[in-house]
Amino acid sequence: MPRRMVGRRRMASSPLALASAALFIVGAVMALSLDGPARAADPDESSTIFLVHIDGVINPVTLEFITEGIERAEQEDAACLIIQLDTPGGMLPSTEDIVKQMLNASVPIVVYVAPSGGRAASAGVFITMAAHVAAMAPNTHIGAAHPVGGQGEDIEGDMRKKIENDTVAMIKNIAESRGRNVDWAIDAVVESVSATSEEALELKVIDVISPNVQELIEEIDGREVETSRGKFTLKTAGRPLVPIDMDWRHRVLNALANPNIAYLLMTFGFIGIASELYHPGAIFPGVFGAICLILSFFALQVLPVNYTGILLILLALGLFIAEVKLTSYGLLTIGGVISMTFGSIMLIDSPDPALRVSWKVILPVVLCTAGFFVFALTYALRAQLRKPTTGREGLLGEVGKAHTRIAPEGTIFVHGELWSAQSDEEIEAGERVKVTAMEGMIVQVEKV
Repeated sequence: MPRRMVGRRRMASSPLALASAALFIVGAVMALSLDGPARAADPDESSTIFLVHIDGVINPVTLEFITEGIERAEQEDAACLIIQLDTPGGMLPSTEDIVKQMLNASVPIVVYVAPSGGRAASAGVFITMAAHVAAMAPNTHIGAAHPVGGQGEDIEGDMRKKIENDTVAMIKNIAESRGRNVDWAIDAVVESVSATSEEALELKVIDVISPNVQELIEEIDGREVETSRGKFTLKTAGRPLVPIDMDWRHRVLNALANPNIAYLLMTFGFIGIASELYHPGAIFPGVFGAICLILSFFALQVLPVNYTGILLILLALGLFIAEVKLTSYGLLTIGGVISMTFGSIMLIDSPDPALRVSWKVILPVVLCTAGFFVFALTYALRAQLRKPTTGREGLLGEVGKAHTRIAPEGTIFVHGELWSAQSDEEIEAGERVKVTAMEGMIVQVEKV
């Protein structure tokens, strides 16, 4: 009996032992998976590739557009996001924010410098090197990220060291985090070096050279990248490509963020308001000027504005208006031209030439503005002050001839017409007379 009882107990406890062992194994596997390195789930077969085009200056509108593209790619678990880039540079604060978004993105980001002849200069260097995969089209170039002064000049002294060291630290962190050539990245900032697509590939600045987006998608297939979610292998071959285009709002804001457009809008706004003040009731110049000024104020909000430049432009407009009112023999006009030229140069305070107002825009605008105020408004003011030449008011001060003897009444011939006239003195027929006043249809005259 005792042996049978023991045997039964062993047989009864064996299922519990197996269950316990199974639970132990499952728990161990889960613990090991939690302790091991995280690996992102590969996108499913239905995931797409998103493509955004950046062609122009890097500014706050570009930052917003790229941010929205990254967010959409993350929400839809895209295979990757491709940023096709062609830029001369842009604003450093916007560039820094774009780089932050890219470094912390959970979706793979591919920056593709294209088309052929395009470039990733200045701010474009930071964006390209921050990508998980950096690619370039043939006959493109990258580099020249050295910081310069507001008018393109070299920065001197301690300020140069401060800005340069800060920029070097930024590009160094980017290159190290993406496993790119740190020495070349530093030289791009310090020495302003550049490289062609072939040189960039050889120097390990980029990963791929591809003639077009479709071949790029095939070439990067199978590459392993590491995002903020962990590592996974790119599966891009055969995936659908979905472009993300700028909507009308982004297009309008991006156009307004162009420093040349902002400068023209501000100038047209001031001219329109001044014209309305000189011609009250014209309506169109005032409405047009107000719209241009409001749009220019938005544009200047997203650009690094130097308010000294705005003050100099306002001073120039004041000098032009004073030239219409006062006789300065051209001195006020010369001062206005000088003030407006320097104000236009200083208006946008950026180290990037792509963000400054072009000389091709400054010179015509300054000359046309000076000409408008000096000639157009001068003639308009003279027209307002000119003595009337028609009607009753047009007779005052006019000189004619006595048609009959005036003693004290008679007729005169003036303005090709016969008028009844009176005079306090006797005037013989044929003598010249001057109209001094008018009462009803009778003019008062005197001898000339």
